Formats: sequence, C-alpha cells, structure tokens
Amino acid sequence: MVHDLYWPDGLRIRTVRAMTIVEEQTADLHWTGVERTSRWIVEAEEVAATLSADAAALDESGAFVDEGFALLRERGFMSMLVPSELGGGGATHAEACAVLATLARGCPATSLTLSMHTHLIAAQVWRHHRDLPAPVLAKVADKQLVLVSTGASDWIESNGTATKTDTGFRVSGRKAPASGAPAGDILVTSIRWEDAPDGPQVIHAAVPFATEGVSIEETWDTLGMRATGSHTVVLDDVLIPDEAVSLIRPGNEWHPVWSTVVGAAMPLIMSSYVGVAEAAAERAVALATRRATRPDVAPVVGRMLGRLTSARDSVRAMIDSSRNLRFDNTLEHTATTLSRKSTATAAAIDTVSMALDAGGGAAYARGSGIDRLFRDVQGARYHPLSTERQEGFTGRIALGLDPLD
Repeated sequence: MVHDLYWPDGLRIRTVRAMTIVEEQTADLHWTGVERTSRWIVEAEEVAATLSADAAALDESGAFVDEGFALLRERGFMSMLVPSELGGGGATHAEACAVLATLARGCPATSLTLSMHTHLIAAQVWRHHRDLPAPVLAKVADKQLVLVSTGASDWIESNGTATKTDTGFRVSGRKAPASGAPAGDILVTSIRWEDAPDGPQVIHAAVPFATEGVSIEETWDTLGMRATGSHTVVLDDVLIPDEAVSLIRPGNEWHPVWSTVVGAAMPLIMSSYVGVAEAAAERAVALATRRATRPDVAPVVGRMLGRLTSARDSVRAMIDSSRNLRFDNTLEHTATTLSRKSTATAAAIDTVSMALDAGGGAAYARGSGIDRLFRDVQGARYHPLSTERQEGFTGRIALGLDPLD
C-alpha cells in the first residue's frame, strides 16, 4: 500500500509498507509571512543544504562553524538586513527571520550565530528608519563585517571596569558568551564605569577584535549549540577612544536602548529555535509514519504539531509587532515581546521533547538527529529574559512599577 502524507511544515513522505522514504524537506514559511520565492530564502535553502552535511560532526567536536560562516559572508548574509540604499541586501525583518529558521533546519549553530550578528544590525536599521546615525550599516555592507554581541551577559548592570582618560577609556573585563567570536570583526559590548562623576554608569562601544588587548579564550563547552564559538572575549587594558563610545547610561536603571534591542532581536533569535523545532518535528513524523497504524501514534504527533504551531504563532506575533523595525520602543512593547519569547521558548522545547515520543525508540538513537536538536533547543531558555525574570518584568510594568525594582 502506498499513500502520501502532507504535513503543515512542508514535509512530504511516501510510505511503502514498513519503509519510509523522505522525498523532500522544504520549509513552510507562511508563518513568517514570507514566500519561499524570496531571493534570501532561495539562498538560505541552498546554504542550509550544504551546512547540514557537517552539522553533526561540528556538534560532536565543538569546533566553530567556520566554513558555514565563510559561506554566509560570501553570499552577503552579513548585510541582508542593511537597506539597499546603503549598499545592503534590503531584506525585511520578516525575511531575516525566515532565513534564520531555514538555516536552523540545516545547522542550528550557524543559524543562531548569524542571529547574534543580525540582531545588532536590526537595532541599527531601527535607528536608520528614525533618521538617527547608524554608520556601521554601510561598513557592514561594504566589507561583510561580522559583529559580535555581549549583551546577554552584560544586560543592565554590565561588568568589567572602565577608567576615563583624556581621550577615551581604558577598559578591562571578560565577556561571555560571545557567539561567533572566532569569526568576529567588531565586538559590540558594554563596560561598567563605577566611579563616574554622576554615579555608576555603563559605556557602550564598538571594539575591533584587532585592537591591542583583545583576545579570545576558548571556554565554550556546553550541552547544545556547541559549534557557535560563544567563547569568552578578554579585554585587557584596552583603549576605547571617545568616538567609539555610542552611549553612556546610568548603570542601574532601565534605558530605552534595551527596548530597541528586545524588539529587534527576539523575533530573529527565536526564529532560529523555531527552525530547530521544525527540523525535529520533520524527523519525528518520518519515524512515526512507520508506526502510523498504532492507535497511540497519531495523538502524540498531533500534540507535537500543535506545540510547533504555538511556537510559530508566538514568533509571528513578534514579527508583526516589530512593524519591519519601525516599532515604538516602549516598555509595553518590550513586555509583550518578552512574554511571547517565553511562550515560544516553552513551545519549541515541548515540540522537540514530543518529537522523541512521536518518533518512538528510533528517535532515541543518536542517528535520528533528534537528540542533537533536543540539546540545541534548550538554549532558548537562556536568552534574556528567563521566564521567571520575564514574568516579574511584565507584571511590574502592568502594575505601573519600575521594571527593575
């Protein structure tokens, strides 16, 4: 008996008795609002197919996705979000999200690392749309520079030490995790300035990796996303000139810059994890088809796909509310975005966990690939904010309180 099954995620499976043949695996990107005919999606599907060949080996070794990132540079993905009038690819925020979900189906670590770079670009595009200075955009488009963020570990209070000089600051600190550090050109970071005249401040700056005193200490050894190269960047008495400082803000207060970052970044980062969940669901359906006549199989497959839909819907809502990086960076928008981040995180993790149930014993084998995806998806819980902190943040804003107290 031969029959065809068409699942919402685009997986087409032909089953011949007990043998399952996966004829093609293509992403259904309608949840992002982007058509697969987009130039960037076509490119991403080609790259994802190449990346998938080495994804398991890189996970095993923990080596950085050097070749994958070189390919992304070659194809212009570093500047896909940069407006075309500045020499970039002119992709929309939704297209960038769809690209990351697509790449994650081939290599989650490459996708997540690119999201870390892309969210910095997105924040600058937000500034560009408001006629605010964003000089880095043209530079990235011209040279395909890789930006490396330390925001997740720095967050509000930041760390390290900054000492004012006549021409800038002398700074020291250890910044981790810094995803993509081995490929980085520019470190986008912050440093605590404890003895500032008006009380503790935080300076934000862009520091070239080639600057004297900047080094990488290979410390990244984790459960999942092992090939992101999220090592520790060490700043040892690094001179940061005044012109490289983009912002000086109070060290213990919420600043609107974080509302910009959250609104720009979360849809991108969580799109990578939706791609991980999609890949796991595809593999699970392929395995479950072998046992499709058993009465206990269809319900667990249905529950898994339901959680995948929830993950997609939560990220799509974030994409829509970002208004193609023209959102208002209010506390209310921030709180809603972070709530959706928590919802998407739980749904993505549930999807991959249920993939182990749906796929049966075969899913437990390392050869299924679901084990690697299960480890990779856990990373979603560590991006700001954790669910517990997000609930407090969102609740305080709803009650008219300071979000940080």
